[in-house]
Amino acid sequence: MRAPPAADLERRVARLLRVGTYASIALLAAGVTGMAAAGRSPLDPAPRFDPARIPADLGALRPEGFLWLGIVFVMATPSARVVMSLIGYLREGDRAMTVVSVLILAVIGLSVVAAMWSGA
Repeated sequence: MRAPPAADLERRVARLLRVGTYASIALLAAGVTGMAAAGRSPLDPAPRFDPARIPADLGALRPEGFLWLGIVFVMATPSARVVMSLIGYLREGDRAMTVVSVLILAVIGLSVVAAMWSGA
């Protein structure tokens, strides 16, 4: 017997949140471990966030790349949850929750734009 669509969506969202959380923890732990191995404190000032540098930092096994990617995962996981929910609500034809999900994504997007504009 197949689970109702709402229960199936809840399971997928829970799996996404679990995987995102575990990935974030693993990346942050790798970054902190790398810094400790290099004799550096995780509390030392970090280089400015530059998304273009993350792949090179990861390739060179620099702790900063792992730390920044872990932080990106921490921030992106809740937004990915809203996107997954939006897709589920669209498939189910739930207009009210689709509108709520779109509005939440709009607030997140405006927050990101405001943070970038303010230089934060």
